[in-house]
Amino acid sequence: MKKRLLVDLSSLKNIYSGLGQIALSYGAYFKDHYKKEDAPYELTLLLPKKYFGLFGEEVHYVSSTNVIRKHVRFLFPKYDIWHSIHQLSRFRPIWKDTKFILTIHDLNFLYERTAGARERRYRKMQKKICRANEIVCISNFTKNEVEHNFQLNEKQCRVIYNKVTLIDKDAAQKPKHEIREPFFFTMGIIRQKKNFHVLLDMMKLLPDKHLYIVGMKADVKKNNYARHIKERIENEQIHNVTLRGPVSHKEKIWMYQHCEAFLFPSLLEGFGLPVIEAMQFGKPVFSSKETSLKEIGGDFAYFWDNFNPEEMKKLIDENLTQFYQNESLADKEKEYARSFSYEKHFEEYEALYKTA
Repeated sequence: MKKRLLVDLSSLKNIYSGLGQIALSYGAYFKDHYKKEDAPYELTLLLPKKYFGLFGEEVHYVSSTNVIRKHVRFLFPKYDIWHSIHQLSRFRPIWKDTKFILTIHDLNFLYERTAGARERRYRKMQKKICRANEIVCISNFTKNEVEHNFQLNEKQCRVIYNKVTLIDKDAAQKPKHEIREPFFFTMGIIRQKKNFHVLLDMMKLLPDKHLYIVGMKADVKKNNYARHIKERIENEQIHNVTLRGPVSHKEKIWMYQHCEAFLFPSLLEGFGLPVIEAMQFGKPVFSSKETSLKEIGGDFAYFWDNFNPEEMKKLIDENLTQFYQNESLADKEKEYARSFSYEKHFEEYEALYKTA
């Protein structure tokens, strides 16, 4: 009898977030590769009801938006294997003999939260780790963080890097708003941890360039950090920086294609997906070296030692022209980006599903 596997894609409730996009990629993988007759397991996807059927007729669907089931977890059917694709899900297996695979992306709450909230989140995470049969981290940085901060009770963490879908051949569409060229590009949720504000003073020193900061939650009425950036742009008359909300996938592709460089000063990343995406397009990436970014950027990103605007500008000045003069740099960068392949990521998880 085949094992019953549930994969938790409940983060599709916010499809434009990083975790929502990861869940979408899992669904797309199963749609293309899962064949009920050939697979060693029977697959169920846990996701918002509006996505039922999106990933084909070969899989089963169970709703993450069922109000009763949300509060009475034992109403879930029993599964042999349960995979939470990230550590923030409010769902977990209730049955003791269900093998639980927990994927941990980051421990940002250790740095972002107040002491009380941090302690509550810590206790929840420790319970999940105690419950887990397999612990997977998306980078060696995250693995080291987990091993240093939690009691693993002799369990081993393994590293399976995030898959990065190849998007460099996808259709592109120029954004409707005016684009000034040449331009730099950065993107992400507009929050303090992304550290976008350090780019403002640097851009004052680069009047011939323009920077587009694109991301979720750029609504300045509800987002204090977005409001802070917008007010600085206006009050300090930084005419070569534009803050705007999210773009469509086709518009994002166009921005990657046409930007002169991708900038990523983030302070807290479990992985750093945009870094690898930008490299797929052969674009120079200038990044912070914080958390996982030094590991993920490897030898193919340029790293700021600090956030002094003069020194940040200097790193760009010293490397931007040189990057484009040496065509082999872009070719090697693209090859490196492809190493974070769809196939390798899911091959490793398929092996886990078979042995769990």
